[in-house]
Order: sequence, then structure tokens, then C-alpha cells
Amino acid sequence: MSKAFLIAAPWSNSGKTTVTLGVSRWFSNQGYKVQAFKCGPDYIDTIHHTTASRRPAVNLDMMMMPPSHLKQVFESYSKDADVSIVEGVMGLFDGAVKDKGSSAAIAKALDIPVILIVNASAMAYTIAPILYGLKSFDPDVKIAGVIFNFVNKPTHYALLKEACESVEIPCLGYIPSNEDIKIPSRHLGLQINGSYEEVIEKAAVHVMSHLPLVSILECAKKVEVDHQEIEDTSDVKKKNYKILVAKDEVFSFTYLENIKWLEQLGTIHYFSPLQDTELPVADIIYLAGGYPELYLEQLSGNTAMLKQLREASEKGIRIIAECGGMMYLGNEIIDENGIAYPMVGIFPFRTSMKHKKLTLGYRRVLIEGIEIWGHEFHYSKVEKDEGLESIAQVFSAREIEVPVKVYKHKNVYASYIHLYWAALSESVFQCI
Repeated sequence: MSKAFLIAAPWSNSGKTTVTLGVSRWFSNQGYKVQAFKCGPDYIDTIHHTTASRRPAVNLDMMMMPPSHLKQVFESYSKDADVSIVEGVMGLFDGAVKDKGSSAAIAKALDIPVILIVNASAMAYTIAPILYGLKSFDPDVKIAGVIFNFVNKPTHYALLKEACESVEIPCLGYIPSNEDIKIPSRHLGLQINGSYEEVIEKAAVHVMSHLPLVSILECAKKVEVDHQEIEDTSDVKKKNYKILVAKDEVFSFTYLENIKWLEQLGTIHYFSPLQDTELPVADIIYLAGGYPELYLEQLSGNTAMLKQLREASEKGIRIIAECGGMMYLGNEIIDENGIAYPMVGIFPFRTSMKHKKLTLGYRRVLIEGIEIWGHEFHYSKVEKDEGLESIAQVFSAREIEVPVKVYKHKNVYASYIHLYWAALSESVFQCI
């Protein structure tokens, strides 16, 4: 039976990801089976959680997942773990609309306690009313304790501990600053270089040496798994589709549950548009998002792969492309310096990283009578698509129509939106 808790923060940039990685690795090093989760749509943090916990990490998202699906995903991955660690998103009550989809909302839905990570580098007793507000705002959110981050002196910590005592929230310790475990940011979430494993281990040692992690585990709550409610798909008859999933340095932004869902349609094979020169025979090809802008010369230079993907589209092979995958299927990608690199050319548009501007948010997509939720996050923009109509209506979480297009050419579907189809029936496959 797993014990679970959620690591959150009053605001972003408090260090909750570094703490999550360090705690996950430390428990794993002690022989615990650690199951990591990430609140929200961030597909990058789950990559890092997977490495830290040595076990595939999973997204939990109340905007894209119905409540029953959210609970099922959490329980199915937690059932054989010793400890389940959920990392929150942004500030504790920050949701898509008010607190909808926030860390607090997910903690309530799963009935697990919250451990707050507070950046207290420029904070002393004033943290008391802040903690009081977080504790009182929604009494159904159970704050099990507080960890103060970036605190370098015991005297500073003493003031913070007094603040916790004043509002009757357990103080679980403090973590001094440490440049050796600082993780650089890139785009959404964290992108870590080749020293990633070393950083994770250093984070585990640093966190372990300053926090009573056994006491933290005592704050966790046992996960009561209703095995009857967990869907058993072991006897589900698979379809006969052969599915190619792009997976390499460029194409890596996938939701684990989406891949599990595809497994019910057939047999998955992975390939690399960056490295491979032969495209295996397939019924379905899935090109997820990633960082094509970092590998433009290599992608453009692999002309054999570009040609075979064009041919596959003309043969009517179903291709699903999201964000970076969509950029790859256009005529060109323009880098930050204005240099154009030829791409697959299934669609006549081009995408550009020049004058880049962030676009992000949840998206509700209505396509051919089906509603699918997803998330948009990119810095590039589409150019020369004026003659292409969208086959879907797209709305934000606040029900404002969004101009992002869903493109279609024969059986090729492409969009900036990372769709979450895992909660839907297989019939949705006919629409994406």
C-alpha cells in the first residue's frame, strides 16, 4: 500500500521541482518503490521525475481528465508503490480558472496531504499570515507541513519556525541554497543537460542531509485503492494496427497515458525522424512535440525520412502531429536568425522562431462531434497558412474561442495542441 503526499508552493520558483527530484531519488536509493506524478500538463517534468524515481512518471490534470479518470490513473500507478509523490503546479491555488485544476484541487480530489515548499530567502515572520491564509482559505486542503527553501542560517530558520508555531502548521525543516543542484530552465519546465544524473544525486544528498525525510513520510497518507474500480485492460483485445511513435532528442513530449491508450489499438514501434533513414511500414504515425528548433540542420538533412513521410501521407497513412511534430510537417522552419530549413512539406505553411512569442493555455477542441481537451505551449508562430481552414473549433479554459488551427490533409492531422485522448473511447481515434 502506497503512502502519498503532494509537494506544492505558495508561488512559483520556490524550488518544488528540485525538492521533488531530490526526495524521489533519496527514497529510491533507500529501496522504496517511488511513483512520481506531476500536476498539470507539463510533459517535461515527468521526464525528469522518471529519471529521479527510476519509474515512469505520470501527469494528473483536472482540466484534461474527468474526475473518475484522474482517480483511476492515480490509484493504478500507486497500487504497487511504497510512496507516491505528486509535484504541484505554480502556486497552491493557481488554476486555469480561479483554483480549478490547481494543486489544491487535485490534493482534495485525491484526498492526500500537502507539503509546502516556501522560498524564504527574503522572508521572516511575515510568512505567518501567508501560511495562515493558505491554511484557512480552503480547510479541505490539508497542509501537513512546511519546508523552507533557500535558508542559510539557523537564526533565520528560528524566525520561520516561530511563524509556523503561531499558525499551528508543522515545520519540517529547511534547505540551504546550493548552486550545485540548481537546474536551468528552458521553455516550459526544466531541460537538463548531460550532468542530470549527477545533479539528481547531489539534490538527494543535499535534501537528505537537511530534512527529516522519515518524518515527511509519516505526514503522508495511505492510498486506499479500490481494485474493483481500476480498469483491467489485460484481456482487452488489441486492434491490428502497427503504430509508429517518434521518439528521440527532438520528439519526446508525450503523455504516458496516451501511449498506453495507443497500445490498445495495436503494436507500438518507436522510430527516430532525426536518425533513421528508413520509415517502417505503419498504419498510424504519431509525431509528438519537442525541440525541433534545436536540431533543424539534422532534421532538414535527413532527406530520406522527409521523402518517406510525404509518401506515407499521400498513401493515406494516418499521421497525428502535435506542436513540434506539426512544425516538422510544414514546408520550412525558420530559426531565430531568420534562416529557413526545409522540412517534410505535407502542409504549405511554415513556422518561425524569429521574433518568438509565448502562447500557452488549456484548449477545449471540438472536432467532428468529439470534445477533446489539450494544452498549447510554444514560442514559434505559423506563417503562410491563410488558405488553410481549421477542421475544429478551439476554446480556452474560459470559453473564449482561440484562433489556433487544426489542420488536415488526407489522413494527416496536425496542430499546436497537445491533445489528451487517453480518457476517451477508441472511437475518438477516427477524429484525430
